[in-house]
Amino acid sequence: MPAQYEPEGQAPPTAGLFLLQALIWILFCTFTLRIWYLQIYRGAEFETKALDNQLRQEAMFAPRGLVRDRDGKLVAVNEPAYALGLVREDCKDISATLDKISEWTGIDRDELREKFHKYKRLVKPFEPMILVPDIPFEQLAVVEANALFWPGLEIVVRSKRYYKQHDLLAHVLGYVADANEVELTQNPSLALGDNVGKGGLELVLENRLRGTKGLRQVEVDATGRRLKQTILREPLAGEHINLSIDLGLQAQASRQLEGQAGAIVVMEPATGKVLAFVSQPSYDANMFVTGLSQKQWINLRDDPMHPLQNRVIQSMFPPGSIYKLVVGGALLEDGFDPKETVYCGGQIKLGRRVFRCWKKHGHGRVNYQKAQVESCDVYFYNAGDRLKVEKMSAFAKGCGFGAVTGIALPHEKSGLVPTPAWKRKRYGEPWVGGDNLNMAIGQGFNLVTPIQVARYISALVNGGSLYRPLLLADAQPELQGTLPLSDLNRTMIVEAMVETVESGTARRLKRKGVRMGGKTGTAQVVRLKLKEDDERRTTEEMSYEERDHAWLASFGEKDGKTYVAVCMVEHGGHGGTAAGPILKAIYDYLFSEERQ
Repeated sequence: MPAQYEPEGQAPPTAGLFLLQALIWILFCTFTLRIWYLQIYRGAEFETKALDNQLRQEAMFAPRGLVRDRDGKLVAVNEPAYALGLVREDCKDISATLDKISEWTGIDRDELREKFHKYKRLVKPFEPMILVPDIPFEQLAVVEANALFWPGLEIVVRSKRYYKQHDLLAHVLGYVADANEVELTQNPSLALGDNVGKGGLELVLENRLRGTKGLRQVEVDATGRRLKQTILREPLAGEHINLSIDLGLQAQASRQLEGQAGAIVVMEPATGKVLAFVSQPSYDANMFVTGLSQKQWINLRDDPMHPLQNRVIQSMFPPGSIYKLVVGGALLEDGFDPKETVYCGGQIKLGRRVFRCWKKHGHGRVNYQKAQVESCDVYFYNAGDRLKVEKMSAFAKGCGFGAVTGIALPHEKSGLVPTPAWKRKRYGEPWVGGDNLNMAIGQGFNLVTPIQVARYISALVNGGSLYRPLLLADAQPELQGTLPLSDLNRTMIVEAMVETVESGTARRLKRKGVRMGGKTGTAQVVRLKLKEDDERRTTEEMSYEERDHAWLASFGEKDGKTYVAVCMVEHGGHGGTAAGPILKAIYDYLFSEERQ
C-alpha cells in the first residue's frame, strides 16, 4: 500500500470553513429574529389584519322617518334603491374600473375620478365608496353579470326618499340629497352616499327624521366575494311625523293658483297651525334625491318664474291696501274717533305733490268703517299725516311685522317696517311727509311676507294672540305676543272686514251661512304714468312686469270653525278680481258638506 502524505503547503482551508459557518449562523439568527418579530412581537396585530381580510364590519343604512299629512296620508316615503360602490382593497386596477363604470353608466370618467380622489380619504379601504348613488335595473344587471371580472365593485342596497305628491309640498318638505364634503367632515356618523335634508322640514328636522345605522359583520374570500354575514346591530328607522297640512286643501289651493306666480296660506287662528302652504310655481323634489344634472340645475336656477323660491316666507312684497288694517288699528289706538269723517275728493295735495285715491272722483265723506270697506286712500293719507312714521312703525312692529314669524322652515325673511333712520342709512336721504302718506296705504318702503299677513289676520280674529305658525300636527300652540289693540278697536277692525265682504271690495267671498271677512290689496309695483285722459291704464294694458300684485286677506267662520286664508298673486292686478276667485274656491272646500 503506497504511503500517504501531504505535500508541503497543502494544509486544509480552515479560515474559509469558519466563514461559511458564520454566514450560516447569521442567516439562521436573522430568520429566527424575523419569525419572533412577526409571530410574537407583532403577532396580535397581524392576526387582526388577517381576520380583517376575512371578516369585515359594514354599516347598514337606516330608513328616514315617514311623513304624513294631518289625516295620515303618506307624503314622503322610502323606496328600495341600488347604489354602485367600489372597495379599494379588493380592486386590482382602480383606473380601469372607473373607466368601466363610466362605460356602463354614461357618467363622465373625469367626474368619477374627481369624486374618487375627493372622497377616498373619508372612506376606509375595505368599505364601499359610493360612486353611483342610484342605478337603474338594466345597469344593475350588467354590473352583476360582470362582477367576477371586476373585483372591488359592490352593489349597495339602501332606501331612497320618494315624495308621492312630487311638487305639491316641495316648499314645505324640502328635499334630501347626498351629503357633501363639509357635512361628511362635520358629522362622523355620515358616510359617502348618505342622504341628508337640504331644505324645508327635511333640513329642519334632520336629526329626527334620520335614523340610526345598523352594523353587520361580513365574511369574504380573497377576491372580496361575500360568503356569509351576521347582523350585529339592527338599523333604527327615523321618527315618523304628521304635518298639520290638509293634503286635499293643499291640492285645491295649488290648482287654483296653477299657471301663476304667488302664494296661499290657510291657518287655524286659534292654534297657529298651517293647513295649506302653497308657493307657485313649484318643483319636483324627487329631482334632487338622486342628483340633478348640470342642465337640470341651470334650468331651475335660471327659470324667470323662480320655482325654487318659497314665496310664502321668502318673497317680500308691498302689502298695498291690506296694510290699512294695520294703520287703521294704529289710528284707533291713537284716540281718533272712528265716527269722525274725512272728505275724499279723489286726491290730496302735500306741497307740490298730488296723492290720488284709487277712485278718480273720490268717496265723498267717509268715516273709519266706510274707509275700510271701500278702501279709501285719501282717508288713510290723512291717517298717515296724523300718525307720522314713528307711531305707524311702532304699531306695525307690535303686530309682528318687520320680524320673522319663527315658522320651522329655513331662510325666512323678516320683511321691512321702514323708519327715518333706515331710510337715511339705506338711501342717504331724510324721511319726508310724502313717505308717511305712502306708508299709510301700504306702498312706499313697506314689505311683508304672506305668512306675516296670515299671522296678523289670525290674531285679529282669535282675540289678539300672535301665535307662531306651526307645520306639525302634534305641535302645541306657541304664543309669541299680543296685538297692541284694545278688544273694542280690534272688534271694530274685524267688523269692518265683515262689511267689506258684505258690500265692499271683497264681495266675491260672500257665502251664505258663513261669516266672512276680508280685505283686498293692490300693491303697485312701479310708478306708472297716467294716460292722456288722466286715467290709469288697465291691467290688460300693462306688461306683466308692470302689473300690480294682487292681495286678499280673509277669514271665515261657521259652526265653531274659523279659518284664515291669505292669497297673493304676483302681477295679478286687482286683489278682488285676481285673488278673490282663488280664495272663494278654497272656502268652498273648507265649508263643503263633506268636511262638516
